[in-house]
Amino acid sequence: MMVYEEAVSYIGEIPKFTTKNSLEHTKECLRRLGDPQEALQVIHVAGTNGKGSVCAYLASIFQEGGYRCGLFTSPHLIRVNERFCIDGEPVGDELFLAAFEKVKGMIDGLLAEGNCHPSYFETLFLMGMWMFREAKVPYVIMETGLGGRLDATNAVEHPMACVITSVSLDHVQYLGDTVEQIAWEKAGIIKPGIPVIYDGNRPETAYVIEKTARQAGAPSYPVTEACVKIQKITSEGIDFTVDGDYAGEVFTTPFIARYQVMNGALALRAAELLRERMAFTREQVRNGIANTKWQGRMEVIRPGIIVDGAHNDDGVARFIETAADFQKDHTITLLFAAVDDKDYPDMIRRISTGIRPAHVVTAKIKDERAVDAQTLADLFRENGCGQVQAVDNVEEAFMRACSQRGDGLLFCVGSLYLVGEIKGLLQEKAGRVG
Repeated sequence: MMVYEEAVSYIGEIPKFTTKNSLEHTKECLRRLGDPQEALQVIHVAGTNGKGSVCAYLASIFQEGGYRCGLFTSPHLIRVNERFCIDGEPVGDELFLAAFEKVKGMIDGLLAEGNCHPSYFETLFLMGMWMFREAKVPYVIMETGLGGRLDATNAVEHPMACVITSVSLDHVQYLGDTVEQIAWEKAGIIKPGIPVIYDGNRPETAYVIEKTARQAGAPSYPVTEACVKIQKITSEGIDFTVDGDYAGEVFTTPFIARYQVMNGALALRAAELLRERMAFTREQVRNGIANTKWQGRMEVIRPGIIVDGAHNDDGVARFIETAADFQKDHTITLLFAAVDDKDYPDMIRRISTGIRPAHVVTAKIKDERAVDAQTLADLFRENGCGQVQAVDNVEEAFMRACSQRGDGLLFCVGSLYLVGEIKGLLQEKAGRVG
């Protein structure tokens, strides 16, 4: 019998010997597993930025409402189990291993017949569907991996609702080089007659989503910034109000970034529609928003230390917006790392001109695509930052950045891999202390 570590190692090796498969391939894999997705009531979430946050908000609302709920998201920061949560907690190793062995048995049968091996993400999706059914979880909130139309998660044919968050340029080599093309791919999750709640702030993407929904006969509900009003921003979170059934009620998101208010509003609109089937009280919805936990997105991991996985055009813009809010009252120190398949020179240029950090520490993460710390440091200097240090080791770089911070704020940004390494270091340190 395989042990947990062997299963994780096998999954990690999958990208070396297979690539993305068709949606029909995923459906055939599900069929061989007994179509576990058919036992689940799914809310399907797509988008460029914010989809994970919306999933987390909704899962928290379900939990507050007393409904057992699964959550399938990506990527993980430290352990792969983080991708599969039940009632707010990552699944245990025993259930994870049982799912792997079930899916691996199915894969062996496929390969024996000359079929393709499922991709990395496809394998994890199949495991998640099996786990949630095995755990008798009635509801699952699930985000797409890449795009929507051809994503493995789109094999779920009968969701309860679909949500599409903000759409911007990202993964252009796969999804298209205009926001309209990318919106069309994201809108591929829309199903006939199933309600779709979407970010309607960008006219060109809203048009594509609305047109797709109309063609599918799917009721559509745009949410825009005009529907939302921020009441107060503090270092602990943001108070806001939203139009609709919840008009007049003040909600508090525990996150400090303004964009999380829009994500919260999308989740609230979805919860509003689901109240026809589910008995959420207003207090449960309010508590669900306030008690949401979501790793690595403007997450305060210690007083004055914030980690954020912003790594694309829109994510960087949102990071700059948030940091600028706090720069009025706090000195900003930046710890930065990046991978080479992102436009890190442009990220550095925009951060340097947008907030001009007082101190910058660059690091090299543990990934084969990692950009060298010195290369990153040189770019910050070229863009006008004065106090810049390059430290290859993330642990040492984090310690250096913490000492530079003083009584100001430290933002650790540029890659979710950096966020994962920092959180892993802190967990390891806490374990040693314990």
